[in-house]
Amino acid sequence: MSNAASETLDGSLAASAGASRDKGQIIDPNGLDLFRLTMMVITASICGGIFALAGDMAAGGASTGAVLISWAICFVGVFSLMMCFNGLSQARPDLTGGIYAYAAAGFGDFVGFNSAWGYWVSACLSSVSFAILLFSALGYFFHPFESGNNLLSCVCASAFLWLLVWLVSRGVKEAAGINVIVTIAKLVPLALFVLSIALLGKFDPAIFMENFWGEAGGPDLGTQIVSTMIALVWVFTGIEGAVVISGRAKYARDVGRATVIGFISVFVLYLIISLESMGVMPRAQMAELATPSMAGILEHAIGPVGASIVNLGVVLSLLGAMLGYVIIAAETPFEAARQGVFPKSFARTNKNGAPIVTVLISTGITQLFLIVSVFSSSTYQFFYACAVSTILIPYVCSAAYYMKIAWKREHLTPEQVKKARVFGTVGFVYTVFLVWAAGLVGIMITTILFAPGIIVYAMGQRERGEKILPNMADKAIAAVIVVLMAVSIALMATGTIQVL
Repeated sequence: MSNAASETLDGSLAASAGASRDKGQIIDPNGLDLFRLTMMVITASICGGIFALAGDMAAGGASTGAVLISWAICFVGVFSLMMCFNGLSQARPDLTGGIYAYAAAGFGDFVGFNSAWGYWVSACLSSVSFAILLFSALGYFFHPFESGNNLLSCVCASAFLWLLVWLVSRGVKEAAGINVIVTIAKLVPLALFVLSIALLGKFDPAIFMENFWGEAGGPDLGTQIVSTMIALVWVFTGIEGAVVISGRAKYARDVGRATVIGFISVFVLYLIISLESMGVMPRAQMAELATPSMAGILEHAIGPVGASIVNLGVVLSLLGAMLGYVIIAAETPFEAARQGVFPKSFARTNKNGAPIVTVLISTGITQLFLIVSVFSSSTYQFFYACAVSTILIPYVCSAAYYMKIAWKREHLTPEQVKKARVFGTVGFVYTVFLVWAAGLVGIMITTILFAPGIIVYAMGQRERGEKILPNMADKAIAAVIVVLMAVSIALMATGTIQVL
């Protein structure tokens, strides 16, 4: 899909699309319904992050006051970003490629490619992070797994990963059906955590107030808030899951609905768990807890059975999360290939309709990072920081495109414009703020991981007989990526900056 072609559509598209959506525009008669799409959003969002969130924020020095302010910022920012995806799915139902298609429609195919590339790499890194946390939780029951990043954990995680590949190769719809069962199962331990703290009287208001402004001489409030941002984004990564697989939906209208329902559900759950945790034990103690920190919190509250419940919850959660992310990691380059940016081979499917080429390549990338985790002793937190850094690019591009069509009054009805301008602008500002919050290391990681994508992009362009980097803006972006990658590698090689 070329940028010029997408931009020939004018505001009349929104009106006609709106009419067809009111009647229930069918994308795929055998596609995923609202319930399954919502379960995909919830599963993609409720992964391992919530089980480690309290400890991660405490380790950054965040007091209860800072956490509450951070949650407020997060709600406004992530809600606006979610509304950007919701609005885009309504304004441009023809763009079923989601993350890739929005960036390409707004800023050209090379930017669109990088958006898809970043989302794809982020999904692969997320799977690595999930695998480490999964076997760290299993390490509570089976000690040889230790912290989840030793050789035994890598071997077992690899075996499970390729089992998921076999499952997904049998069809995305069938895998999503299993995903519903896993989602419901993993919500049970989270509910037990909430109810155990509340009903057994383990929430101590004195500890909550002691944690409220933090210890004397600690980080200032602004630093505390910034320190929580990446962790908070991490627990909401996947909120756009229904948009990414929108081409597999039964009805176009259900894509936006699933995103809204999923967001509200997980936000309420996250906020309750976060606030309850701050009333169980002092911040300094939480900062020292092993991952997943929720296990240590519940063990402190109700004894060893609490740690067992949480670790079991982590295992159930990540079984579903890894399945969901195998699907998402495969769908992103598959849709981009169908749209004409990734090489054509990425669009191949097997007899079951599964994107087998992208499933295998994505799993190969994940496998490589798993091996790296063993030799570098990289932790769960390191890989999720990498995943957030790379996913911020497609988030920024999607919010920027929604802001663009809002202010230019394109593809929107007059009634939609005002709301779109608010959410588009806030979503864009929030995502740019997150890029800043990721810091220098985040930029280094992003450029190193994005540079190889230029080669894949060039392969696709040459395959279609099109010019590589046809305009100056694309050349400038590619040059910046390559230069920053070289500088980042040099800084790492000399030990100036420690990343691993």
